Amino acid sequence: MKKSPVLFTCIFALAGLVNASNSGKITGSGSSQNDFHKPPRIIWTFSSDTSFFASPVTEAGVVFAGSLDSCLYAVDLESGTERWRFKTQGKIRSQVLVNGNRLFLNGGDGVIYCLAPATGKLLWKFRTEGEKHYDFADYFHSSPVIQDGVVYVGSGDSHVYALDPETGLLIWKFRTGGIVHSTPAIEKGTVFFGSFDGYVYAVDARSGQMKWKFKTVGHRYFPAGEVQGSPVLFDGKVFIGARDYNVYALDQKKGFCHWNKAFQNGWGLSTAILDSVLYIGTADERCLISADPATGAEDWRIKMEFLVFGQPAETDSLVYSGTTIGKVHAISKKTGQKVWSFETESYQKYRSSYFKSDDSYRDDIYSIIHSNEHFLQVECQLGGIFTTPVITGDYLLVTSANGKLYCLKR
Repeated sequence: MKKSPVLFTCIFALAGLVNASNSGKITGSGSSQNDFHKPPRIIWTFSSDTSFFASPVTEAGVVFAGSLDSCLYAVDLESGTERWRFKTQGKIRSQVLVNGNRLFLNGGDGVIYCLAPATGKLLWKFRTEGEKHYDFADYFHSSPVIQDGVVYVGSGDSHVYALDPETGLLIWKFRTGGIVHSTPAIEKGTVFFGSFDGYVYAVDARSGQMKWKFKTVGHRYFPAGEVQGSPVLFDGKVFIGARDYNVYALDQKKGFCHWNKAFQNGWGLSTAILDSVLYIGTADERCLISADPATGAEDWRIKMEFLVFGQPAETDSLVYSGTTIGKVHAISKKTGQKVWSFETESYQKYRSSYFKSDDSYRDDIYSIIHSNEHFLQVECQLGGIFTTPVITGDYLLVTSANGKLYCLKR
């Protein structure tokens, strides 16, 4: 394993979390809304017992977020008070899917749960062949998505499952050669996803039969080319990042590569399409990129002070992106300039223990942090944002690795 000058971070990953219920085209916060021209203020925080790596989801005045403490929390949007919680036997690393009177949860314990959103009552559960954790940088699990009355979700048991949303009965399952923590995207009767076996797959949504698979290039430090990113779909292409330092634009119908974008320093696993623009968040490159999805040509590239793993959210002219140092930035879609930044109180409290005033590492950092696992602990201590912000009306919601759900209001 390489120990880079930017400290251990070449192995950090994102499985991008898709905040959409069906096609995979829409990511981030959803439809465009009025900009937060000025920094919103915190109106409440909600604390779990440990880190949030799952992005929040809002529905009907309730915020849903799962935690590594094994609990899914339902929190009132206006007051920040807990309405209910549901406990699984695993660390929850994926966001929920709310569809009508059903909420679907990948419990992190090898079980897919269906709950009543209003009460948290269990309606059914489906047991997979088990969950696995690849390594410490395997931050996320596959989130459930729904299309044409079928729920699709990946699993650490190497399968993607198609389930009946009413009963939880298995419709089909498809086996890959590795962990599937990629969130599927569906369009025109095809399910797209990646696997840690190094392949991107296209599978028929009705039958579960494979249409094509694409092998990643691989990398010196990650020869398998594990596909840890989640696909987004646009204009006949599948955009997805892998651990081989590449983001790929694949043909939806035939699976060939239209173009790939290679990074020198690390992973580019966060991909999103917003207003027909491709956004790529990177790890060791420490930047957010706005690019042309047809060619991969960059419109702008903005330096972020730390790693980007969550997808951006959007309003009319701004995108909002978090970094694992404990900040969220509002950025102009047109110019890539930062408009304002939100800092967690954890970042403010602990930053001087590891960083200089400009957020570069202290000169003695290698005597302070001795391993990749320790580095992740530091990011959690700083309140790192590994997740996608969610915007609903006047509220901006974000979950943090310090175990807090923040509600900010314009």
